[in-house]
Amino acid sequence: MSDPLKIKVNIANRSYPLTIQRDEEEQVRKAVSLIRQAIERFEEKYAVSDKQDALAMTALQMANQMISLKNTSQNDPDSSAISERLRAVQTQLDAVLSSAVDKKI
Repeated sequence: MSDPLKIKVNIANRSYPLTIQRDEEEQVRKAVSLIRQAIERFEEKYAVSDKQDALAMTALQMANQMISLKNTSQNDPDSSAISERLRAVQTQLDAVLSSAVDKKI
């Protein structure tokens, strides 16, 4: 295991402090980038002005994609690595969304 790293990410105009493993930094930053891009697509395509609505739709879309990938990978006997990565992404999304809910309260 590598040393923990404290970073801040910005999603939907909110800053989230995270403590991650150093070897996860690139993956987390890519995930943040994907979320930002998806939010921008929702805002442009549906004229959504509320960032939280766009974030909620992004979360729904990504969760749907994860379920689809999980269902596909269950049919593949060599899918344990994919399943582990999906669990890691789900954990990261849960942490960010939980933080968003906590800040909204």
